[in-house]
Amino acid sequence: MAKHITYKLTAKNYYSPEANQAYMSVSQFKDFLNCEAQAMAKINGDYEQPMTTALLVGSYVDAHFEGTLDVFKAQHPEIFKRDGALRSDYEHADEIIKRVEADKLFIKYMSGEKQKIFTAELFGASWKIKIDSLLPDKIVDLKCMRSLEPVMGVSFIRHWKYDIQLAIYQEIYYLATGKRFETFIAACTKEAVPNLEIIRIPQWRLDECLEETRKQMPHILAVKNKNYPACRCSVCEYCRQTKKLTEPIDFEDVGFKNEEV
Repeated sequence: MAKHITYKLTAKNYYSPEANQAYMSVSQFKDFLNCEAQAMAKINGDYEQPMTTALLVGSYVDAHFEGTLDVFKAQHPEIFKRDGALRSDYEHADEIIKRVEADKLFIKYMSGEKQKIFTAELFGASWKIKIDSLLPDKIVDLKCMRSLEPVMGVSFIRHWKYDIQLAIYQEIYYLATGKRFETFIAACTKEAVPNLEIIRIPQWRLDECLEETRKQMPHILAVKNKNYPACRCSVCEYCRQTKKLTEPIDFEDVGFKNEEV
């Protein structure tokens, strides 16, 4: 059984170190899948992922749909030129917003309650989720992507584990409310001519993802609770930043992710 968490989440403290210590989230779960050492460094406050222009553009679009774009602009003066005009990447973000707002179906799916927070106990942990657009019968997550093309031979949804994200969203929402909703991705792209789609994740795939998560959680919780050492992936930015050479390696091992757990 997961230990019951009494730490009350709000929009202000949702991403706080205390909340990340107390709760598992989809982003934290994916961090552990990518690199346990980096995930623990983030939780412990020893590492913060750099904010790239690509991430900021996505956050700019997210903030618009949340209704917090003015706050976002105030918090990120780096998106402006010296004369006060938006830099070209963010001017293009405004064009992306105009494009999706011209599409009636996209806006319909993004018209639900914004940034709704829910918590529940699942697979031995207390989870937190924040839903981009909660409709009376749908859960919708907004994604602003480089493109909608496959990545390394698989759907961008599988590659970035967005199907796992929505499986957890659906289950946590069900545990918190007793209602099981269909899940969708409202996807737009940062291309010169933006692409957009509303993508349904079928229930069979959500069920598969939930089962995959269930199998992985005991090990992840053992690492998070410091009952098991965190494995370094050896290729992420955190591992490169903290790397210490101890002995030569074989030429065939250069540049490959350490998959040992």
